[in-house]
Amino acid sequence: HDFPCLRIFSHLGAPQHLLLRPSPSDQLPVPKLREDPDPGFDPSDQDLTESTLRKKLGRNFDPDFMSVSAGNLSITGERSALTERIPDELRHLDLATTHYGLQVEVGGKVRRKIMHFLWAHTRCPVAYAWKDLGARFWPRFVKEGRCVSERSCSFPHGMFCTPAKSVSKTLLRWYCLGSATHKHCSWIPVQYPIISRCKCSC
Repeated sequence: HDFPCLRIFSHLGAPQHLLLRPSPSDQLPVPKLREDPDPGFDPSDQDLTESTLRKKLGRNFDPDFMSVSAGNLSITGERSALTERIPDELRHLDLATTHYGLQVEVGGKVRRKIMHFLWAHTRCPVAYAWKDLGARFWPRFVKEGRCVSERSCSFPHGMFCTPAKSVSKTLLRWYCLGSATHKHCSWIPVQYPIISRCKCSC
């Protein structure tokens, strides 16, 4: 059977084999999926032949964001380098002040220090960490992004970092129709969204 490429969905409370038309989830990062615990819906060792699955996924296999086993996870990929360029609107910010009716320009080292201070407290970096999606996805491990929002990113306080943009990676999803004893299962392509940019927002 030919299956369309589906987006990942979050309401997997019903048995997997009853969900014929999954609905997309707008929640990022993707919440943990509620899987049918019946191991009868898991792929067998024969269904997990790496060469076959790599051929099926083709050019969609992205080693920077996907890994077949936990032993291949890169330590350096667990968190972003946080080296984003200072945005132009901050670089061109008017830092002139007025004292006793006279306008005083702020420049040189003082201006650079102020810009770096503002950028350090208002930037919204993306942190990356590996996530185990379980045996019913291939590759099983995906590097997810999340917005660092432990503190407010605005002056005055009140705004926090939220997802602003995402990219979709194509994975394979083990999908079954029927019951545990009489079923038809196959790998189908699904779109898995990963946060790629965050912004300071209410």
